[in-house]
Amino acid sequence: MPSPTALPPLIDAAALQALLQGPGQPLLVLDCRFQLSDTDAGRQAHAQGHIPGALYAHLDEDLSGAKTPDGRQGRHPLPSPEAWQATLRRWGVRANTRIVAYDDMGGAMAARLWWLAHWAGHPHVQVLDGGWPAWLAQGGTVSHTLAATPAPGDVVVHIKPEMVLTTTDVETLPPHQWLLDARSPDRFRGENETLDPIGGHIPGATNRFFQLNLHNGHFKPADQLRAEFETLLAGRPAHSVVHQCGSGVTACHNLLAMAHAGWPVGRLYAGSWSAWCHRQG
Repeated sequence: MPSPTALPPLIDAAALQALLQGPGQPLLVLDCRFQLSDTDAGRQAHAQGHIPGALYAHLDEDLSGAKTPDGRQGRHPLPSPEAWQATLRRWGVRANTRIVAYDDMGGAMAARLWWLAHWAGHPHVQVLDGGWPAWLAQGGTVSHTLAATPAPGDVVVHIKPEMVLTTTDVETLPPHQWLLDARSPDRFRGENETLDPIGGHIPGATNRFFQLNLHNGHFKPADQLRAEFETLLAGRPAHSVVHQCGSGVTACHNLLAMAHAGWPVGRLYAGSWSAWCHRQG
């Protein structure tokens, strides 16, 4: 079966309600709520209430691979292609399955799943704009029953290796390519670092805090985001950007924002600062 057509990166709560209520292609809703400070909080929140039929996607267990003892792959390494395909199949994903991901952090976690799906050649994926708060504000039904295990899917991933950079790639980055760091300005400056062993940023990187993509919990309009990113690009092509953050998670928010603004899905330095600072150490 041919690969599904890419969808707009975002879907609003009313449109998702309509999808859930009507017939159509297979639909998978994934709850990506997660807290770095309490890695079981998202699963507990899902058990207490979620969008009907949604399955839970855990950042550490489902959307990341195993950390290496030396830390050189970062805090959230990408899952291997084989592991990611197995996870998608466990969730029942087939070639024509439409995936909608949500969280309660403005898309900070759901964007990671969105980017992973594109990396795997499954572009029929969207993020719920406004996430769980938007669903509640829209009057969406809340389920307190865990969804039944779906029938296994048969999706075949087609990994796009050009979408990922390693630390070695970043060390030898050509002058016409540049890094965009999605962390908060204080962490970029090396202040208030609590997640990684040392603070600071990769030399030459530019800072764009991912939360600047949002207004009142929703993504800003596409034309506004395009103008803001064009200012950052300063005449450089969008494909010159390599996105990074602390561990390759919130960088996906900037990737999604640029896609929402009309650019192709871009590249990620998967290990990000958490891999780079181990290199330095």
